[in-house]
Amino acid sequence: MVDAPALPGRRARVQEARAPRHRAERGEPSFAGAFQALGELAYGGAQVSASVIDLDSDARVLSIDDRIVLPTASVGKILLLIEVSARLSAQAAPELEVLDKTSRDAVGDSGLWRHLQARSLPLADVATLVGATSDNLATNVLLREVGLDAVRARTEDLGLLRTALLDLVRDTRGPDDAPQLSVGSTSELAWLFAALARGQVVDSLTSSRVLGWLSLNTDLSMVASAFGVDPLSHRGVDHGLQLVNKTGTDAGVRSEVGILRGPRRGISYAVSVQFSDRSIASRLRVLDALRSVGFDLLEYVH
Repeated sequence: MVDAPALPGRRARVQEARAPRHRAERGEPSFAGAFQALGELAYGGAQVSASVIDLDSDARVLSIDDRIVLPTASVGKILLLIEVSARLSAQAAPELEVLDKTSRDAVGDSGLWRHLQARSLPLADVATLVGATSDNLATNVLLREVGLDAVRARTEDLGLLRTALLDLVRDTRGPDDAPQLSVGSTSELAWLFAALARGQVVDSLTSSRVLGWLSLNTDLSMVASAFGVDPLSHRGVDHGLQLVNKTGTDAGVRSEVGILRGPRRGISYAVSVQFSDRSIASRLRVLDALRSVGFDLLEYVH
């Protein structure tokens, strides 16, 4: 028999919300938002691909059609920067070697150099323009200096089979030109950034130099829009976050690859979407989806 006076106290304890003894303080992120957001784009006719690698465990924690090859626009410029950095590491080219811009290199869209009066810049500064503003003119000058064949050979040496820089930057693409500036699989791109983070692309000096150029990137309009960092100044740690990324934008193409480190974990990620850019609403749906992916990445590392 239970003593009557003890019952009220026991009922009170039963009614209290109690967490299971072995439950973690916070649940593991599920990436449910990323799956739903990208899935809705796919149901709407877009091609989507995503890959995320945990830098501590090397586990692939998110994989959505990550082996398909999609256009990646300016993301392929990473391969050019790797080749340039490797030449600097091997002392095959001096950082202060002066490169000239010519009418042959002229192209519109992204970048600053075409708006500047300076006709010549040191090689390292030209690479900095590519990292910071995805400068198209600077890209073509570097490609003229090192050669597209050398970039392709370096890409093959890295073991990349589905990722390539196909051409120089052009205002218009004719029937004899490559249909895209670059293509890639998010599986390979996420691996490439993980290797850069570990100093394994050619060597640690080459890797760190490339990350230094990319750490100046000012385009945080896609996945990185969820991270809340300053687009013009995020080389340091901000609220425990450190970001290095590269984006690619073209008609019907949005692609981003990067490294995000937080208080809990570090990741490398790659997300690409190819869609019908028939209206501003279509474009904004893609950007909203990419931002949703970013929120899940932030939850994972923070």
